[in-house]
Amino acid sequence: QVRLVESGGGSVQAGDSLRLSCAISGRTVNFMGWFRQFPGKEREFVAAISDVSGYTGYTASVKGRFTISRDNAKITLYLQMNSLKSEDTAIYFCAAGDYGTWSLPTSYPYWGQGTQVTVSS
Repeated sequence: QVRLVESGGGSVQAGDSLRLSCAISGRTVNFMGWFRQFPGKEREFVAAISDVSGYTGYTASVKGRFTISRDNAKITLYLQMNSLKSEDTAIYFCAAGDYGTWSLPTSYPYWGQGTQVTVSS
């Protein structure tokens, strides 16, 4: 099993930066991702990273502003968010999976509890 615990959310002003962390415990997985959920909407893909190659992928709206990374020990996943916008306001979730398309929530059997990010304009 895999356990994920997010931290680092909060309230910031537009243009500020924030770093989310996700503590990982349990077995290794093939890839990890960050998703976000707006009120009344389904979870949407933000970014993902391959545990084997370190290859990363991003949704278009955050490319160039957000960076996904993990520490060398592979026990913490990060999402560095720069130049935040009000439209980035959402609950952010980290997730872990082994198979499937990493941009789809259905590819992730393991999820954290979520952390709120609020960006004021």
